[in-house]
Amino acid sequence: MKNLGNCPTFLILGVLFLCCLSHVRSDASDHRYKDGDPVPLYANKVGPFHNPSETYRYFDLPFCSPDHLKEKKEALGEVLNGDRLVNAPYKLNFREERDSYVVCKTKLSKDEVAIFRKAVDKDYYFQMYYDDLPIWGFIGKVDKEGKADPSEYKYFLYKHIQFDILYNKDRVIEISARMDPHSLVDLTEDKEVDAEFMYTVKWKETETPFEKRMDKYSMSSSLPHHLEIHWFSIINSCVTVLLLTGFLATILMRVLKNDFIKYGQDEEAADDQEETGWKYIHGDVFRFPKFKSLFAAALGSGTQLFTLTVFIFMLALVGVFYPYNRGALFTALVVIYALTSGIAGYTATSFYCQLEGKNWVRNLLLTGCLFCGPLFLTFCFLNTVAIAYSATAALPFGTIVVIVLIWTLVTSPLLVLGGIAGKNSKAEFQAPCRTTKYPREIPPLPWYRSAIPQMAMAGFLPFSAIYIELYYIFASVWGHRIYTIYSILFIVFIILLIVTAFITVALTYFQLAAEDHEWWWRYISSLIMHSFLHCLLPCTFDIF
Repeated sequence: MKNLGNCPTFLILGVLFLCCLSHVRSDASDHRYKDGDPVPLYANKVGPFHNPSETYRYFDLPFCSPDHLKEKKEALGEVLNGDRLVNAPYKLNFREERDSYVVCKTKLSKDEVAIFRKAVDKDYYFQMYYDDLPIWGFIGKVDKEGKADPSEYKYFLYKHIQFDILYNKDRVIEISARMDPHSLVDLTEDKEVDAEFMYTVKWKETETPFEKRMDKYSMSSSLPHHLEIHWFSIINSCVTVLLLTGFLATILMRVLKNDFIKYGQDEEAADDQEETGWKYIHGDVFRFPKFKSLFAAALGSGTQLFTLTVFIFMLALVGVFYPYNRGALFTALVVIYALTSGIAGYTATSFYCQLEGKNWVRNLLLTGCLFCGPLFLTFCFLNTVAIAYSATAALPFGTIVVIVLIWTLVTSPLLVLGGIAGKNSKAEFQAPCRTTKYPREIPPLPWYRSAIPQMAMAGFLPFSAIYIELYYIFASVWGHRIYTIYSILFIVFIILLIVTAFITVALTYFQLAAEDHEWWWRYISSLIMHSFLHCLLPCTFDIF
């Protein structure tokens, strides 16, 4: 117990180190250049615009490649994010303009023409990074004007890119890429074609300070014209909390007051009467749940994930996760999850021992595998699919080894230490009343008071409090939107906790009043089911 007492201190130090590491990484170079200095330009990936999760390496398409192709050394989070940075063939030296500079002249074979045509048909876009600033552009266009039959469509590849760069003194502030609509390569027919790829560079001075150059990317499609919707969501959630609080306070206080008056008027007379309601099952309420090892493991894993969420919010609110800070969120998730595994071990094992569990080692193993096991199986399936399609989502072998080492050398030892501390905590389950030897039979209940309807009701109200924010989060996960309103999300998170607590208390009381004493497992996953069903909506409706 003493060892675990220092856990919050180590977690805070770890989070502060992670914050410093993130900022140090962004300032590894001071981003100051003299006239003519080379500024790093990296080509990242390409993919269909309507499916941002499907991306491939930039040079999987037969673009002109530099003489010496060199991959950039990437951090763990960047690799997990699917970034595969390589040096681009374009030279954008600081304040050095170029006009229609030819990168290469090449003859595209029939196969290369077919590859480009397929990419153009799927609205492929490219992504690059110039001085850590993202650049996007489409690789071509489809001419459908006046053509009803898809076989009559014409496919064109852009061969001329114009880079417009803004600078402030000796620093790059902004960059954008424009494709010349008049400089095209016809890809319609299956034949060899000549292509001359070129680019233009234009520089313009701006007064925007370097510290605000990322503000442009924070003003995503969710801001500012959708900000009113977020505040409406908060107001709606607050009203829900107030109404729910008032309702529960009124109902529960009235019911409990009547119950206490009823049971306290005459104790001797009460002994001769048949008890009803929640008092009737007072000897069964604290009977240990079925599958108590699994329940304790779920409690431990849930506590760890809750702690992980809180620390992620801390980092978000201090500005670590600004737009296109490549991989910062994934790095934070991996590191904080590893550091908080001791919390899962302590919570699960201590509670399991309180429930008079004997095999605490098995409970500890179950705790460690309850979240990581399904996650590992899902990863194996998705990574295999990504490898089969040569997508950038496929993790390299070296990255997999790093993650396995983190789990082996950090997560597992902390989980075991937490489990040992929980076993030795000597905490006891102190029920306010004696549990009977044999459980009472649960009386038949109406269908709407059975487990499934009650779980649906328990998850619906909390889900309604976060519905709008969940919509925008999924829009950023499955689409091109960027979610940056972490302060509003944190407020909604607090509201979610309050609503979940109130609705759980209310439904548990009504369940006990119906003489149903099997309450432990009833509401543990209600909100999860609603959120999971909602995450399937992007697959059905085009919300982006």
